[in-house]
Amino acid sequence: MVQSVINLINEPDVLSKLMVLSKRLHFMNRLEESLSASEQVVELCRSLASERPAAFNSDLANSLNSLSLRLSDLGRREEALSAIEQAVELYHSLASERPAVFNSDLAMSLNNLSLHLSDLGRREEALSAIEQAVELYHSLGSERPAAFNSDLARSLNNLSLSHSDFGRREEALSTIEQAVELYRSLASERPAAFNSDLANSLNSLSKCLSDLGHHEEALSAIEQAVELCHSLASERPGVFNSDLAKSLNNLSNRLSDLGRREEALSAIEQAVELCHSLASERPGVFNSDLANFLDNLSLRLSDLGRREEALSAIEQAVELCYGLSHS
Repeated sequence: MVQSVINLINEPDVLSKLMVLSKRLHFMNRLEESLSASEQVVELCRSLASERPAAFNSDLANSLNSLSLRLSDLGRREEALSAIEQAVELYHSLASERPAVFNSDLAMSLNNLSLHLSDLGRREEALSAIEQAVELYHSLGSERPAAFNSDLARSLNNLSLSHSDFGRREEALSTIEQAVELYRSLASERPAAFNSDLANSLNSLSKCLSDLGHHEEALSAIEQAVELCHSLASERPGVFNSDLAKSLNNLSNRLSDLGRREEALSAIEQAVELCHSLASERPGVFNSDLANFLDNLSLRLSDLGRREEALSAIEQAVELCYGLSHS
């Protein structure tokens, strides 16, 4: 279908249509097809940019950023990192010449670079990238808050995660509180657009509070996140069931922290059930989460003296981890 379109219309028109196609396929959770379309966009952009870099380097950078996200969706982390590194390099060059036009794109690509570096355990580099992104978004948001507060909130959320990776707990909490405050304001005006981001930031807030021993506040934050995720997943399960599973796993941890063992078990059982379904369809993406959830399930069962079931759960987790290490 795509090739027949290319044969009929000129390349810039094809470019815009392929970009839309990739986004539509991703929205429908057709990830392999979305990646294929994204790869064609990059190929076409490279061709156009090689002949007219001034006109098409920004499109190439944008297409590489999108490609990195599609690769990440499918667990292809090294390739995702390579794509985003190329995007950042292009945006650095573009922003050095026209900062008013391209600083926002540079900040966005640095935010994504940080995530991909973190996925691969390259924490120092991830922290550096997200600090640069936050600095840029603070500057942009101070001039145009309506346009950039959502981006600032997202980068603050990711900065908080980087701080947590280094054990900088007070900084992590302060940063995520700023993100949650921004997302609450955005979601109050546009819930359909920002409730998922608010839920994600509440998950992060809960962990930061727990790390500092604020267990009641941590539970309150994760309960809000779970409520939001339940609502989102009821409308679009294919998109939000994974977020719901992760928030239920975190809810189980927070309940366990407070000695509420039966409720903690119930929450992790729901998380495992959801993740089993997700992993049956996309094992390469979700088997790692499933192994972690089964590990947690084993702990919750053990807490209640259900040792045989606890053993079965951890055996399944080990089997999955063994499979991941040999894939």
